[in-house]
Amino acid sequence: MGSNARFPDACASLWIDGELVHLEDLVLHDAAKDVRAPTHELTIARDVLKTRRRIAAQLSGWALSADGLRGPGAKRGLQHQMVRPAPGGSDSGGSEVEAAGAGEGENNGNDDANPLDAEFAAIDGVLARSRATIEQARAPSLAGARERDPLVYDLDWDEDARLEEWRDALRQVQGLPPVLQSIVALDAWNEISLLQHAPWIGRLFCASILRQAGVTTAAHLAAINLGLKTIPVDRRRHRDRETRLLAIGHGLLAAAEIGLKEHDRLALAKTMMDRKLERRRTSSKLPELIEIVMARPLVSAGMIAETLDVTPQAARRIVLELGLREITGRGRFRAWGAI
Repeated sequence: MGSNARFPDACASLWIDGELVHLEDLVLHDAAKDVRAPTHELTIARDVLKTRRRIAAQLSGWALSADGLRGPGAKRGLQHQMVRPAPGGSDSGGSEVEAAGAGEGENNGNDDANPLDAEFAAIDGVLARSRATIEQARAPSLAGARERDPLVYDLDWDEDARLEEWRDALRQVQGLPPVLQSIVALDAWNEISLLQHAPWIGRLFCASILRQAGVTTAAHLAAINLGLKTIPVDRRRHRDRETRLLAIGHGLLAAAEIGLKEHDRLALAKTMMDRKLERRRTSSKLPELIEIVMARPLVSAGMIAETLDVTPQAARRIVLELGLREITGRGRFRAWGAI
């Protein structure tokens, strides 16, 4: 199912935690095309989506490595990776600042300013590092949880100790089959309640165990939230451990079945779209559009126009010819997916 599952899986993750997020709203929010102020739940769904992308973009063992679990906890490590500055102490914004400063100096044509270039570069570096620090400070931090509002965070919640307890649980099941390892790891995560406000990360780690063991392909992060969503909550949160483990196992089976059905749906959709290529001119853009649609879960008019080198109006026209399914239904931002 691959990247086509990311948006539905993020919505399913919120559903498991008792919140409702519509797929259309998440698509618009991810594209920064919100029609209204995003809700707290929608922001969390975007965090799930971004974290899925981050894990999928790394090597299969990254999420559970020391780098992925960069201390003192998993959430801090993942978000640190998202805002980590580039080597040299500056992020991409810093590079832009430095480039802008150099351009201004050349335009001035004043040779007397050259001795100050090093000073300006140092200031630019400080600004870049400051931006990176601010971004990291905005991200929820496990280490800083105790310094936060006691009305929001439990000050006695020792997430460092809980993380170590979860790691012990992982070490105890290393000799078991990968699927059973992932089941036990997820149940342990839920029971330990490692993170106060991000239980969804445990489910991504469960998918990462399957990916690292080769149960799924290296380019695929299993959409286990879609499977767990089909399991009644009283089974997933049962007091009996065996019942919970079986519930998670059935959730993984359901996720696999959903993935196979989605694969069949996309294969059928491609067959139907290929039929529309009959008697088309060799210069037609439809074959390229089909490849784009099959490779990405969602496509917009701007994305199609840029990839196919056509105007947005032409992009919308060939979308109609192909008969794609519209996802957003918004005039200001339209996105389509496979039938």
